[in-house]
Amino acid sequence: MAHPQQLLPNLTFLDLQPPMTDAAREVATSLSAPRPTLDPKYFYDERGSALFDAITRTPEYYPTRTEASLLADHADAMAAELGSDLVIAEPGAGGCEKVRILLDRWRPSGYMPLEISRECLLDATRALAPRYPAVRFNAVCADYSQALSFPADDGGRPRLVFFPGSTIGNFEPSARGDFLRGLRHLAGDQGYLLIGADLQKDPARLNAAYNDAAGHTAAFNLNALHHLNRRLGCGFDPDAFVHRAFYNDRQQRIEMHLECRRDQSITVGDRRIDLPAGSRIHTENSYKFTVEDFSRELMGAGFTPLSSWVDDDNLFSIHLARAA
Repeated sequence: MAHPQQLLPNLTFLDLQPPMTDAAREVATSLSAPRPTLDPKYFYDERGSALFDAITRTPEYYPTRTEASLLADHADAMAAELGSDLVIAEPGAGGCEKVRILLDRWRPSGYMPLEISRECLLDATRALAPRYPAVRFNAVCADYSQALSFPADDGGRPRLVFFPGSTIGNFEPSARGDFLRGLRHLAGDQGYLLIGADLQKDPARLNAAYNDAAGHTAAFNLNALHHLNRRLGCGFDPDAFVHRAFYNDRQQRIEMHLECRRDQSITVGDRRIDLPAGSRIHTENSYKFTVEDFSRELMGAGFTPLSSWVDDDNLFSIHLARAA
């Protein structure tokens, strides 16, 4: 059983030692499928994280700044429904950027970021904890499966699960239901959920957001190949691929693909995989919602919707729900 380490007066660190995945087997299986895919997690190495940060600053990509404005504008209304004596739990906390708005405005009793990357988690919390000495930081290194089963033991204080961004849209519908039920378990019977969801809108606006003029999204998509070359020695020729992103109206989602422009063969572990010209590797989906449909999904996962907030341009939504 792992024990927390006291790193700062108000910061403990618990390492649940997330299990290592067999990346070579996973990638070989997904690329060998009739419709090749790659898990979006392979976007993210140091360069991929920097590229995503650049994407969020482009004029075309609205979700990050719109959500931040909604959080800042409505933090007091959220607090009125929640009270201040609570613990914020954030699975997939990353660099703990967006939670700073809530920490500034609410000053909760505690903050529990859960993140699979030890280095990212330690760097973020060591920098953040001294800024909020009255907030108890309990950082937990865990993967999603470990995080969602983490017991609610917050000294009787209600737990608010914070899941910002449009990440919930990356899940397929059945997996999304399972994940939302996991968030319900993480919240506990007296807990709450504060979650972001991107909204359906003019496809032209969506297509522009995922095909920014500066080319950051294209570079981000292609970076998955560079990442796998360094990590697994796959032998991709990234110059032989082109970024494709488009809105699928029937599925109500943005799809991202890497299209192979000429025949090539790669090696993953001991397997050779042929990728013919014109084939596509499906790298990500981003589903878009209506407020009403997403509220129904929350109810199906065991939550009672309390409030939702939408910007004036109907681009993005934030939902507050209570465990039912």
